[in-house]
Amino acid sequence: MEGRLDHLLCVLVFAAAALRGGQAVLQVSVPPEVDAELGKSVSIPCIYSSSSKTSNVIVEWFITERGGDRQRVAYRSSSDSGTDKNTELSGRVSVDQDSSLSLSAVEIGDERDFHCQITAGPAGSGEGNAHLRVYSAPQTPEVSPQTKIISVTDPSVSEVSTCTSKNGNPAPKIIWYKDSTPLPEVTESNDNMYMVPRVVKESSGLYTITNTLYFKTSKEDKDSQFHCQVEYVVPGGRTETKDSPKFSLSLHYYTEEVTFALVTPKKVKEGDDVTLKCKADGFPEPEYELTKIQPDGSIEDKGTFSGMFTLRSVTRNDGGKYRCEALDFDSPPEVKLKKDVTLLVHYLDPVTVSPSSSVSVPLGGSVDLGCTTTGSKTPSFMWKKGSQVVSQSASLVLKEVSFEAAGSYSCVASVPGISGLVKEAITNVTVTGKAQIVDLPYSGRVSKEGELLTLSCTAQGHPEPQISWTPTGLEAISSVTGNKVTSTVTLPVTPILVDSGVICEASNEHGSSRKKFNVNIHKETPTVTPPVDTEANRQEQGGSGAAVIAVVVCVLLLLILVGFLYFLQKKGKLPCGRQGKEDIVNTEANADEIVVEMKSGKPNEEAGLLDSNGRQRPMRDQ
Repeated sequence: MEGRLDHLLCVLVFAAAALRGGQAVLQVSVPPEVDAELGKSVSIPCIYSSSSKTSNVIVEWFITERGGDRQRVAYRSSSDSGTDKNTELSGRVSVDQDSSLSLSAVEIGDERDFHCQITAGPAGSGEGNAHLRVYSAPQTPEVSPQTKIISVTDPSVSEVSTCTSKNGNPAPKIIWYKDSTPLPEVTESNDNMYMVPRVVKESSGLYTITNTLYFKTSKEDKDSQFHCQVEYVVPGGRTETKDSPKFSLSLHYYTEEVTFALVTPKKVKEGDDVTLKCKADGFPEPEYELTKIQPDGSIEDKGTFSGMFTLRSVTRNDGGKYRCEALDFDSPPEVKLKKDVTLLVHYLDPVTVSPSSSVSVPLGGSVDLGCTTTGSKTPSFMWKKGSQVVSQSASLVLKEVSFEAAGSYSCVASVPGISGLVKEAITNVTVTGKAQIVDLPYSGRVSKEGELLTLSCTAQGHPEPQISWTPTGLEAISSVTGNKVTSTVTLPVTPILVDSGVICEASNEHGSSRKKFNVNIHKETPTVTPPVDTEANRQEQGGSGAAVIAVVVCVLLLLILVGFLYFLQKKGKLPCGRQGKEDIVNTEANADEIVVEMKSGKPNEEAGLLDSNGRQRPMRDQ
């Protein structure tokens, strides 16, 4: 801005002097600074004006060489334009019609002073100067973290990392960050933190910068993340940044805290696997030494381990106090490197039942069953028969036992609150008594003689009953379920079988019982299907109805006739009275006498004439 004001002031002074002298003034305006990006094109403007008429204007652009000399690089007139040969800008530069200079493929060496000179005939000549600044954004910074373990006990700083960024112009700046917080820029060596920056201008003219961070670490830095940031200027005076990848440090710090605990569930029972975990907060993690403190105070060495120790299938003898010691020799004396943990192993002894494995009880008798055991806690008991719980205590009393009470009884013991710690013992109860036949539903009805009938007879008792059948000689199939015996026979139905039935007898050494199966023949009544109501059936039913009416009329007439004859007989009008009938009965029949027999049960038969021998006489004798 100051360059522009100076240039404007010079032009105004020159113009004023020219006006006083009565001469024409040529005024040239060029920006004092122009920004360009490396590798891109740029235009440097040049504007002129005059108080009088200009003619034959010639525009020439010059550069200042490294030695300080001026050299023309391009020109333009009303009739011609061109580029000077054998210059540093040859082939990349030209003068536009508005007198501005166009430069392509800007190089870092193009950062210099440029001069625009205007010659305008009688109006005179003038010149303006501009400085071209070339900008190049640096590459993303790279870090080379310390690969060795840094000890926090070191009395002085340690080299953390070096940050490098290349190919920047102007020379950029590096800033260090810890956990996203910028570290103050300190370049003077001290015992806490400082940086060592370095700037190198490469042969290309671009800058490579490096910055090495020295830092005194502490245990709090074990999880910290570091990175560097390059800050650079772009055209227009704006500032931009690029960040490196973040990294952490491998720190060596001593143990300050030790923890020792059970990884497995806190309630441990015999047979479980138990894992003990010892953890120190030092790095690298130290080794650990495991010992067991015996009840008498003696120490049992379990050896060294890396932090996890597993006891396989523990027993009650594995219970007790265990001690872990972190073997960190860098820790100060005031740090407690030993920690204890107590392991309690729950247990349950085998269950004992009384009476022992089996007991025999007479039918209707009683028996007391009991069981005992010991454990790490007072156990609870229950008795079960199969899946059914029959007692919630250690004792079970069976009174007036039946055959159904026989079977296996199990006493189940468990430690309250300890899942899976269960043991049981079994005793078998046998009920002795004479064989008894189980009354089961039975149907002995068949539809006809000769039909096969299957009968089953089930008996229970102890010793096991023997089943026999009457009639004998039947082939039986036997099966045993629990304390019950079932015998099955299949036989054809006969009249004898219907009369006498079938007898099943079960017996053992205590007695016997029997059961009779009665057999009945039940003929099924055929089912009459109602006729279908069709026209033909209605006609047939009509004909049948007329026949029925005729029969009824005939029967009525017959009854009237019989009643009439009876009336005549009572009045004595008929020759065959009571006295005549008695004479016939009491008189011995001769060979020619005829006996007439009317069988009212057979109305369709003819009344016949019989002689004294019961033979039918010829029709002519009638």
